[in-house]
Amino acid sequence: MADSDLPEPTLQNVLDQKELKWIFVGGKGGVGKTTTSSSLAVALAERGGRDNVLIISTDPAHNLSDAFRQKFTKNPTLVNGFTNLYAMEVDPTPDLGDMEQLEWAQDSFLTELAGSIPGIDEAMSFAEVMKQVQTMDYSTIVFDTAPTGHTLRLLNFPTILEKGLSKLVALKGAMGGMMGQMTRMLGVGGAEGENLPDQLLGKVEGMLDVVRKVSAQFKDPLLTTFVAVCIPEFLSLYETERLVQELAKFEIDCRNIVINQVIFPDSIGSSRLLEARVRMQQKYLDQFYELYEDFHIVKLPLLEEEVRGPEALRAFSVNLLQTYVPPPPESSGSGGREAALEAEVAALKRRVAELEAQLAAAGSK
Repeated sequence: MADSDLPEPTLQNVLDQKELKWIFVGGKGGVGKTTTSSSLAVALAERGGRDNVLIISTDPAHNLSDAFRQKFTKNPTLVNGFTNLYAMEVDPTPDLGDMEQLEWAQDSFLTELAGSIPGIDEAMSFAEVMKQVQTMDYSTIVFDTAPTGHTLRLLNFPTILEKGLSKLVALKGAMGGMMGQMTRMLGVGGAEGENLPDQLLGKVEGMLDVVRKVSAQFKDPLLTTFVAVCIPEFLSLYETERLVQELAKFEIDCRNIVINQVIFPDSIGSSRLLEARVRMQQKYLDQFYELYEDFHIVKLPLLEEEVRGPEALRAFSVNLLQTYVPPPPESSGSGGREAALEAEVAALKRRVAELEAQLAAAGSK
């Protein structure tokens, strides 16, 4: 495929798709997911024409607070320096103390039933988070996800929930009469005892409605997309391929890949180590372009320092929206270093001349 036929190598397509409600950013651990998701959220808030944007970290090892240099909690907090960007950090696998606070866990019978279905506790807590988020009025919600395995499990929660809650509904249908008799035997009399099974079923069906709605939205490419983040190395390439295949099974749209920590040939000077790294990276970059020729592939540079704080994220977000062009290289070999030293010596000579003039003027008084 000719270069002119390749999809635009930016994430501008994400900003242009105004209908997008859910944007997941994920990949292997340590490839720059939080920096990418935070920069994307900044771009959406400032250049995406969104009224308000929420970024949620679902990684138990939260990094959003570090990225923005601001402490976040499980409640949405306005990010410093913005009027329409909010952030929150949630754990999709709460401890027992948190579990007891969830709406569905207030009923011991429902809790016991839920506990008998593998994975249902994590899925229900995730559904509770989704229910909370859906009541908030955000134009777009960006998920800074955990490493690939956790993310795939999180995206599968709607399916787990739907199967599990459907079993509860079927169980109630099969045992409804017996449950009514048991409530009367246990002394729960009157209308309250008669309606207990229906009350339990109402809670389950209410949760099931939320789950089905979320599941349908996740599978709608107009509402949901996944941005895969990786680096040009073998393990990351392999993990990205597995991720894209699994997303296809879940029917979740994925058409953007961000490749971080790329070393551009024009910026390596005469370093033999960097030359070797460039050759190694180019081999995997070629494989990315071969495997994902119909994807928007964004190459981001390996930087000298971390991207932290709102201003740094603002500056870095520009690289998501336009093709990165490395700065012109300095003179190769020792020439560049010599030129820098000569400039420094010249500056020092000027400073010495200024001081001598000041001393001469003071001596003449």
